Amino acid sequence: MYAIFQSGGRQYRAEPGAVVKLEKLPGEVGGEVSLAEVMLVADEDQVRVGQPVLEEVSIRGRIVEQGRHRKIVIFKHKRRKDYRKKQGHRQYYTAVLIQGIEQGLAATAQPADSTPVTEGAAAPLEE
Repeated sequence: MYAIFQSGGRQYRAEPGAVVKLEKLPGEVGGEVSLAEVMLVADEDQVRVGQPVLEEVSIRGRIVEQGRHRKIVIFKHKRRKDYRKKQGHRQYYTAVLIQGIEQGLAATAQPADSTPVTEGAAAPLEE
């Protein structure tokens, strides 16, 4: 079983037991995280695709590391103009251990005994 989800403007593939490095998420090491923007879930021969996301599916994970990637060097120059500019950048990341893919969480949005009130209509009075 695997899922494709979106976090930080990028799409990732998640499988239970895998560690995924995402854009920095708030939280401490050992904290729980829930990723709700799931776009696709595949379970053996069944594939469910959201348009654009699946509302009733979420991915449950645990933060295992907060860190920074390796430095990338940005070097700009213009030939014969004595212009050189060197700059470095290290992007923050959060490593998340995928614990499971949960399906069918939002099956009922309202309690079963409540009756919806239509807009503009008066609610029945209880005596």
